[in-house]
Amino acid sequence: MTKRSRRTHSPAFKAKVALAAVKGEKTLAELAQQFDVHPNQITTWKTQLLEGAAGVFGQDKGLAEAPVDLKALHAKIGELALENGFFVRRAHQGGAAERKAMIDRDHDLPVVRQAKVLNLARSTVYYEPRPVSAEDLALMRRLDELHLDYPFAGARMLRSLLRREGAQIGRRHVATLMKRMGIEAIYRRPNTSKPGLGHKIYPYLLRGLKIERPNQVWAMDISYIPMRRGFVYLAAVVDVFSRRVLAHRVSITMETVFCVEALQEALAKHGRPEMFNTDQGSQFTSLDFTSVLLDAKIAISMDGKGAWRDNVFVERLWRTVKYEEVYLRAYDSVSEARASISRYLAFYNQGRPHSSLDERTPDEAYFGTQAMVMAA
Repeated sequence: MTKRSRRTHSPAFKAKVALAAVKGEKTLAELAQQFDVHPNQITTWKTQLLEGAAGVFGQDKGLAEAPVDLKALHAKIGELALENGFFVRRAHQGGAAERKAMIDRDHDLPVVRQAKVLNLARSTVYYEPRPVSAEDLALMRRLDELHLDYPFAGARMLRSLLRREGAQIGRRHVATLMKRMGIEAIYRRPNTSKPGLGHKIYPYLLRGLKIERPNQVWAMDISYIPMRRGFVYLAAVVDVFSRRVLAHRVSITMETVFCVEALQEALAKHGRPEMFNTDQGSQFTSLDFTSVLLDAKIAISMDGKGAWRDNVFVERLWRTVKYEEVYLRAYDSVSEARASISRYLAFYNQGRPHSSLDERTPDEAYFGTQAMVMAA
């Protein structure tokens, strides 16, 4: 078998692919098939496009060059050395996938040197995993259903449940699919894990707290959403007292930016809560996300990693959304999924009564209670 030669792509082609990813109307799998490019490469180009967008509008013109000051130059070299050390350490704090996305194959710095700086093995840089097969997509959808019914089930139990249904699958394959979907078994476990450097883990603040008014506590989580061909991720901000979905976003990649956008929309539309609860996912522990909460002076609460109580407020929402909307449809495109989920969440807020709310809708519980509080 002949080895496929390394391809080079023009800047115009990269921009076209990156813009299609930013537009978000097709899944990564569909874009990879359309442009014959690996999904990881598309994610890299999308990141580079977003980071370099400001340069499109030009840069400030510098002043006339001043005479060289050797003392100042040496001081600047020392400063840059410190900054370089700082950024290298920060780069090492991210996961392997995040660091791999930083590789720029068109940069003058050799890829081997970039890999060394980012603490990546060369095999990791050049490895290209296979796209998700139709069989795996079907297994992932079934795993999603089983996880909703048996959230305590780990890879071994889920493997056994799938085998009883006739699927030939091993525990490691199940674990790989669960990692891709962003799910894990929920149960109480010893606190033996340590947070990574640069990702501060905040304490859980809701233990014993009586939640009795809107905007007292908001919660947020991300869920896997299956489609006919591929999948997307749904992030939602929920008011815990009223169960109202305050903002949501659908994304083809599980990145921090779409979580930040949903959070910022919720804050812009509904003010700020007293507390904000999430799990310990990397999107929620990142500085980009927590800085928005800290700047707004909102207390941050985080569930323990894999804890039995993991953001149960939003887990109830996922179960409802999936059984009443997602599993009844097979979205053909990202735009269809985005529109259909938005329509359902509007119904969920405005027209779906909840027994836990005395048969009121989330809108009635959220705005009605707010009106009474303001009147008092």
